[in-house]
Amino acid sequence: MKSRIAAIVMLALVLVAFNRVPERRITGVITDASTGHPLPGVVVNLKGTSTTVGSDQAGVYSIIVPDRGGKLVFSYVGYKTREVTIGTSDRINVKMIADIQALQEIVAAPGLYKRSKADAAYGVSHQASPYAPAYEMEQGAWNTEEYDGITENIFHSALRKPLSTFSIDVDAASYSNVRRFINNGQRPLKDAVRIEELINYFEFDYPQPSGEHPFEIITEISRAPWNEEHKLVHIGLQGRRIPTESLPASNLVFLLDVSGSMNAPNKLPLLKASFRLLTNQLREEDRVAIVVYAGAAGVVLNSTPGSDKRTILDALERLEAGSSTAGGEGIRLAYRIAKENFIEGGNNRIILATDGDFNVGESSNAAMERLVEEKREQGIYLSVLGFGMGNYKDSKMEILADKGNGNYAYIDNIQEAQKVLVSEFGGTLFTIAKDVKLQVEFNPAKVTAYRLIGYENRLLRDEDFNDDRKDAGDLGSGHTVTALYEIIPVGSDSKFSPVDDLKYQKTQLTSEAKRSPELMTIKFRYKDPDGGPSKLIVHALRDNDIPLSRTSDNFRWSAAVASFGMLLRDSEFVGDFDYEDVVALAQGARGEDEKRYRAGFIDMVRSFGLMAKK
Repeated sequence: MKSRIAAIVMLALVLVAFNRVPERRITGVITDASTGHPLPGVVVNLKGTSTTVGSDQAGVYSIIVPDRGGKLVFSYVGYKTREVTIGTSDRINVKMIADIQALQEIVAAPGLYKRSKADAAYGVSHQASPYAPAYEMEQGAWNTEEYDGITENIFHSALRKPLSTFSIDVDAASYSNVRRFINNGQRPLKDAVRIEELINYFEFDYPQPSGEHPFEIITEISRAPWNEEHKLVHIGLQGRRIPTESLPASNLVFLLDVSGSMNAPNKLPLLKASFRLLTNQLREEDRVAIVVYAGAAGVVLNSTPGSDKRTILDALERLEAGSSTAGGEGIRLAYRIAKENFIEGGNNRIILATDGDFNVGESSNAAMERLVEEKREQGIYLSVLGFGMGNYKDSKMEILADKGNGNYAYIDNIQEAQKVLVSEFGGTLFTIAKDVKLQVEFNPAKVTAYRLIGYENRLLRDEDFNDDRKDAGDLGSGHTVTALYEIIPVGSDSKFSPVDDLKYQKTQLTSEAKRSPELMTIKFRYKDPDGGPSKLIVHALRDNDIPLSRTSDNFRWSAAVASFGMLLRDSEFVGDFDYEDVVALAQGARGEDEKRYRAGFIDMVRSFGLMAKK
């Protein structure tokens, strides 16, 4: 009997080996045929399959194909799609030809792009960026993009207002959205620039947590590159990285916008390619359902095991755009499906992909907020992926993700989808700490004034820090969070807006403050993913006067990105620091940069700096 079973097993193995299709890897570089510049984010698909990759910042791609036969399809917004038969060579370089007619149709289409007076004032011109086709935003009634207003944080007196309290932010949508503006030959709208999201787009070389808490705290201080009279404090958090195989099972609902507004090359086609990448990351224990909404909402795929990728991919492939946008109805249906398939102790999450154009049914921010807050208390979280331009609703999508205890990312190309949904799979989908808040107390004996750089829409009242009912940001597996404070040290000649002396009380320094070597005390509060009372960590920072040249790459890189954000926002605090200074500072802080994200930032700053000078 045993010998018969062994023979059957051996025969099965032989048949599997016989039927396995030999594979090989094709690599190459994709460039613009007219300029020779590399094209990042080109979608490369093995025709007739779900195998899809994107080119990196250097235009390089790598894809697994059958050993014999097959065709590769190269597609990119604003360029003619190319189809290349795979031959015997393992290297296929491709030159993409701009599709002038398509560009003209996009530019002429109502609600999209043409050059604005504001762009003209900054010298932004058609085809200014070598990295993407240039679309230009119409500043009239047809352009309906929406962003919450941002008022830049100012300096506060450390004696009168010694506490600064805010929620963490691990979102990075602002960075890729800013990149979209610049690659399309535009100056980003000021309110689209959230400096903390520019900084937190990048990974930092922080040590992994070694103690009982799920994150490590890193601090560093030196002078501010843009003002030698001031100092810059760098605060970093490193979330514990959990191996993918150790992550809890996922109950996911893809909530996909297939309304008429998604009928554009950089919307639904890019959305489908992005979710194909995510589908390929699913494990056998994971489950996925797909809900779509347009004029009405409906289920196109019931909850399906992650092992049945072909069924999930086929459902994605059949999606088409049309009709109006019943966003509220779609969200309610998605929550119902998520609840029906709820996994106790698992990751129960809706992933909403849209341009944010909710224009039918329950569409107000307040109504959406209440719905999402109610459902998060039931253990179902909401993450949001944004696509497209022209009618993009950033403000609405940011609110939904914040209230849904989820992440918010903007997908401007397939490479960004690869980053968010593959490289950062754990951090995007799996929470390791909830309601993470920071509160900093400054020592007025050493600090005259301070300002938090960015986080304007994440500020909390000082009383909120100890209030466990107050919602705050969540930290995902392996995520890093970085915050910067610019401080005016005692003895500096720098001035800031004064506050009148108080009539009924006096604020004075204590003898303890005068004796202390501490510059500030940083307090952290967080909850475990399953809730419960918050936990407190206290970290004091001494005033170590380290020259900027001796600081870590982490410090100098975050300072470079912050200064770029300040330039884009026309900050009153950036002084004479310019784009060339940003590039010089960033060049010396690139580090290993294996995925070339930092190289891409440097190229973007250099390109925009040239445009701004014209």
